Amino acid sequence: MYKCIFILLIFLNGNILAQKTTIIKFDELRSLIEGGDSKIQVINFWATWCGPCVKELPLFEALNAKNDPQIKVTLINLDYADQIEKVDAFIQRKKLKSEVLLLDEIDYNSWIDSVDKSWAGAIPATLFINQKTGKRKFMDKELSESDLQEVILSLKK
Repeated sequence: MYKCIFILLIFLNGNILAQKTTIIKFDELRSLIEGGDSKIQVINFWATWCGPCVKELPLFEALNAKNDPQIKVTLINLDYADQIEKVDAFIQRKKLKSEVLLLDEIDYNSWIDSVDKSWAGAIPATLFINQKTGKRKFMDKELSESDLQEVILSLKK
């Protein structure tokens, strides 16, 4: 009997602690992009159905796991808001620890230029911002570990 209760408590505790996605509108994303924080912002745009996006997620997770006080990783999910349960299940299955925000703005043409003028809307895409210096770098491709390290290093200078 005690074993059953113990196992049930472990299961429930794991689900309680599992990260949940927060749904945001573009104004909240704009605040993140323009934020006054002195950290380097790494803002990755991705979706659960995008193979290259999913493939590069471990790079962002590794960067986040370093707990570098100068870097903040945020994953902006572009699945539809009515699929939040699917996104939460994906996050739990992949054990993502980075902050995940689901952008509830289906009219992409109304906001992608605000992220970067060169962005045509393809994902994966990543915006790097050094809030302290104002340096920015935008990449709309699947990143390699060396791409990620190179951009971070150039923004730290």
